[in-house]
This record gives sequence, structure tokens and C-alpha cells, in this order.
Amino acid sequence: MDELDLLKKDWKKSDDKFPKLSYNQIYSMILKRSSSIVKWIFIISILEFVLWTGIAFFIKDTESMKRFESYSNNSVYTPLVIIGYIILAYFFYLFFRNYRNISVTDSAKVLMENIIKTRKTVRYYVLFNLGYLVASTIAALFVEFNNDDILINQAQQAAASGEIFKFYAVFIIATVLMLAVVIGVLLLFYWLIYGLLLKRLNSNYNELKKLEI
Repeated sequence: MDELDLLKKDWKKSDDKFPKLSYNQIYSMILKRSSSIVKWIFIISILEFVLWTGIAFFIKDTESMKRFESYSNNSVYTPLVIIGYIILAYFFYLFFRNYRNISVTDSAKVLMENIIKTRKTVRYYVLFNLGYLVASTIAALFVEFNNDDILINQAQQAAASGEIFKFYAVFIIATVLMLAVVIGVLLLFYWLIYGLLLKRLNSNYNELKKLEI
């Protein structure tokens, strides 16, 4: 039970020794808590970006990554990476703007609107990350199939033996299963981090609705 819940509990008591809180006092507590939640959403998104960048840096020297980078893939992968960084930077800006807007909100109605905007921003951010993962995987496979001698030879052998459909079917099914596992892990991560923060933010929204009634 946090500070706001304790104060509301005291507010409801009939005993005169507990001072009753005014509308403005309750609103101020909700505003403070909402601002803190949105600030943490912004901070965690930055930390998440640093985490994935760090992982990418450490696997950069692996044999498979060196082989992939040796391919002439600048026309496919480089634009995708640049677009990804630009969109991520835009989301970081939105998270920071949501935090600043909520911090200076002076009415319950506007605060409720900003909470809704924040929830939408987080959902779009999660959807973008998952969509970008799928797009990056497809782009990587495109590069591999056009440059990896082993895959090219396997595809030619499958075509020669009349099993080209089976070859691509197995490859696609394996890729889809791998993506499903990775997306499942990411969804669990996002639910544990952003989902719980959004749940608390939604609780604040419901409290504001009660104040407005």
C-alpha cells in the first residue's frame, strides 16, 4: 500500500483525529505518482536500448556476424538499421514529452488525457519493437539466401532432387518457431516491466475518474 492509498484510507475514516483530504490534495498525490511512473517508463526504455546495443556489440565479433557483415548487404540492412534508430529516438522523445506534460499538468481532465497518451505510446513502442524484430529477421534471411554459399548450395541440391518445397517449408517453419519463442520471451519481459507500470498508471486514471464524478 503506497502513500496515496494510506491517505485515502485515512480520509474515509470518520474519526476526527484523522484530517480529511481535499480534492486538490488527492489530485496532487495522483499527479506525483503518475509523473514518477512515466519517468520510469522513459528511463527503462533508455536502459533497454543500452542493453540491446550492448548485446549487439558483444556478438559483433562472433564468426556468424563476421560472415554476415562480409556480405554486400548495405542496400538492405543499413537502411533498416537507420530507420530503426530514427523511430526509437522518436519514441524516446515521446516518452520524455509525456513525462514533462504530466509533471506540469494542472487539471484532472488533462492528466487523464496525458495518461491515455502515455498508454498508447507504450503500446505502439512494444508493437514497433516486435514488428522490427520480424522485419529484421526477414531482411537477414533475404541477405543470407542471396549470399551464403552453404544455403545456396543446399537450395540448389534440394531443387535438383525435387525437394525444394520441403527445403523452404522446413526453413520457414523453423524460423517461425524461433520467432515465436523470442517474441514470447519479449512479451513476458514487456509485461513484467511496462505492463506493471501501465497497470499502476491505469489505477491512477480510475482514481481521477472518481475525483471527477
